[in-house]
Amino acid sequence: MSKLLAVLLLLLFSTGSFAAQRIVLLAPAAADIIEKLDAAELVVGKTRNVVEFPQAKKIGSHIRPNLELMTALKPDLLVISSNRFFSKEMANAIDAQVFYYHPQTLEEILEQTRELAELINRKEMALRLIEQQRQKLKRVVPLQRHPKVIYEITEMPLMIAGTGNILADIIATAGGRLVTGGKRKILRFNPEAVLTLQPDIYIWQVGPMNRNPTPPQERGQYRLLQADYLRVDQLQYSRANTHSFDNVLALNHYFRERP
Repeated sequence: MSKLLAVLLLLLFSTGSFAAQRIVLLAPAAADIIEKLDAAELVVGKTRNVVEFPQAKKIGSHIRPNLELMTALKPDLLVISSNRFFSKEMANAIDAQVFYYHPQTLEEILEQTRELAELINRKEMALRLIEQQRQKLKRVVPLQRHPKVIYEITEMPLMIAGTGNILADIIATAGGRLVTGGKRKILRFNPEAVLTLQPDIYIWQVGPMNRNPTPPQERGQYRLLQADYLRVDQLQYSRANTHSFDNVLALNHYFRERP
């Protein structure tokens, strides 16, 4: 390779000209972003719990992805949520660029949307999408009182959202105050601690992680709580994407309408 060609190639890749054509999606939350960026046709592989992109081949779960199936799809971009279940060695074996989509705040959703868009040649569309989400936040009505909130992840064992969870920023932006205190994403808790915290609102999710839970207001230990109970859909609330901004508006309205 000549020196001139080497320089040209370096300039080509350093100016962000990479544009993925074949995506394998291991971060379910990013499915909404890819769809909103009008890039569904680029997704050739996905985890089994992603309902979007029916044309894409299922390659197992995000915990146990099938490396053989992924390699056969010849992706040039892997979108993953962490390297906990997908190591650097696995990524190197596939020889594709890796993008980590794992926002913990609303602002990080917007930032990572922009970064992902650059990798799939959707910069202008991303700017519009980001602005749409910022406009949603302008509709939030400030509250005079900030209700104390607990968010249940699972009933048994009792697991609740900590301040490292996207739910903490959603609740805070809507005008509430998550009172669990722990900095982790998910905290193991006990009902006695819930009684001590005396939340104003107890949000409980129903979905793959919390199937058929007993409504908390029917649990004996919670009958001493003077709290309102709000049931929400896990997949709507737990995945950090554009739905998170809709959730802010929904919770803000709910907080305002409480007596």
